[in-house]
Amino acid sequence: MYARRRHVYFAMMGTCIVLFVLAWGVVRLWSVPAAVGLCVFAMLIPPVAAMMANRRGPDDRWWDDPSGDAKSDEWWDELDGKKRSRREDRP
Repeated sequence: MYARRRHVYFAMMGTCIVLFVLAWGVVRLWSVPAAVGLCVFAMLIPPVAAMMANRRGPDDRWWDDPSGDAKSDEWWDELDGKKRSRREDRP
């Protein structure tokens, strides 16, 4: 999942760069407003690419999933109130 999102991100950013280069290298010779329009469209691509690259997939770990470190997981569970602390278990 991560590799696919990374590939999509780089494809979108590559498209963005190609649009900027085409706009000011080729399209501006025929129409400056069209070149500006291409740049405006290219300007919208990076935020969308970042959102797509950083979205959580169905198989991704999330912040509250166990990390695998028992001591760390126990500490976080205690802070979140999911388990009682060891001190409360003692008489």
